[in-house]
Amino acid sequence: MGQVAFDTQEFVEKLENSGLNREQAKAITLVVRQSHEVADLATKRDLEDVRKDLTVQIADVRKDMQLVRKDLQLEMAGIRSEQKLMRWMLSAGILGILSLVVKAFLVTAL
Repeated sequence: MGQVAFDTQEFVEKLENSGLNREQAKAITLVVRQSHEVADLATKRDLEDVRKDLTVQIADVRKDMQLVRKDLQLEMAGIRSEQKLMRWMLSAGILGILSLVVKAFLVTAL
């Protein structure tokens, strides 16, 4: 994370102008500066960097999704062709059985 800009000299001068003596102003400035150093604050730049990183990662995920979609489409095409073959085989089997049944009844009837 980035550092927050803090002008200690200007802060001391403002405190002195408001009526504090120099030692009090320096002490308050030191405490405020230390609190800024301890605080883990995100700057606008940090947020922009994170946004850019996320944008790149989202683009990568979208590319991966496109690849997976293409793979699934290929697999589904294979499954569909297998289904067609199975339908033809089932139809041929049913026709074969029907022809045997018809033949059995026609031969006995004649």
